[in-house]
Amino acid sequence: MTKKQKWHDDYWLLLMQIYLRKPAGVKPLYSRDMVKLGLELHIHPQVLATKMQQIDAIETPRIERIWLTYYDNPRKLTRAARLLREMKGFGRADEFYDGVEVNETWERDWQPIDGQQQLTPVALTLVLDLYFRLTPATMVKATPEVQELARLIGITADEVATLLDVFKCCDPYLKRRHVTTSPLLEPCQAIWQRYGNDDSEKLAVLAEQLKEYYR
Repeated sequence: MTKKQKWHDDYWLLLMQIYLRKPAGVKPLYSRDMVKLGLELHIHPQVLATKMQQIDAIETPRIERIWLTYYDNPRKLTRAARLLREMKGFGRADEFYDGVEVNETWERDWQPIDGQQQLTPVALTLVLDLYFRLTPATMVKATPEVQELARLIGITADEVATLLDVFKCCDPYLKRRHVTTSPLLEPCQAIWQRYGNDDSEKLAVLAEQLKEYYR
């Protein structure tokens, strides 16, 4: 399901703040700042990324005025952004839907899975990408790629190995007779249904983008 969102001119200030953070320039689509702002505004990071490209190109008179007003005065920009956030009703999605169609479910991908504070659907997506890069024999905590991903997303190598084992139960090609009772099976199955039967190269591209959030 999708809703339509309206872009408000005041949002340029918040996006400009991110653009000017060192190193100044266009930020990766799923960088932490872009995701956090997207969640705050209820606007998909893809929409923010398109708007940030417009900032970079100074495409409109409105953007040019923002550049002239704030580029050399970051304190003034900080005050203006703070005042905007203090406005009554700021960030209330229901008031602003009108314009760009986006997938409503994207915000849930960044929210913790029940009972798993460090795990989100995004983290599971990265584990699934790793699953397709390894063989079953290497899906263990001693494997360097397992340890690397564990460090990146902030969990242990044991936990990554456990998730890889759960994904084995989702893999129709393995035809495993053993069915895990792990509470993670359902969320892992949901991620498998979204990406597991598609082109693994598409998943690899997405995973590389998502990793920016953790870097």
